[in-house]
Amino acid sequence: MPKRALEDIKAFLKGFAESFKHNSTEYLEFELRELENVFALTLMGEFVGIPSPPTTLVIRLLPHMTRELYVMQRRAVEMDDILGELAGMFEIT
Repeated sequence: MPKRALEDIKAFLKGFAESFKHNSTEYLEFELRELENVFALTLMGEFVGIPSPPTTLVIRLLPHMTRELYVMQRRAVEMDDILGELAGMFEIT
């Protein structure tokens, strides 16, 4: 009987740890997505009125930013609700 209880506790803790791994991965992916958006807005800030860095720097980084430009365009079309997405992530109702 005690051996069975110990196995049940181990299984519970393993499931608990897996749940934390899944949630933390989801949070990190969201944070990465938002940091990429901030980086793209920093370089391409003239679209929204933010002073931009020197033009030579922007031109040098532009070939590496194709993905970010597509993401910015998609987000502008979809107009995601960041606060709503965060509330859904943290299960706030």
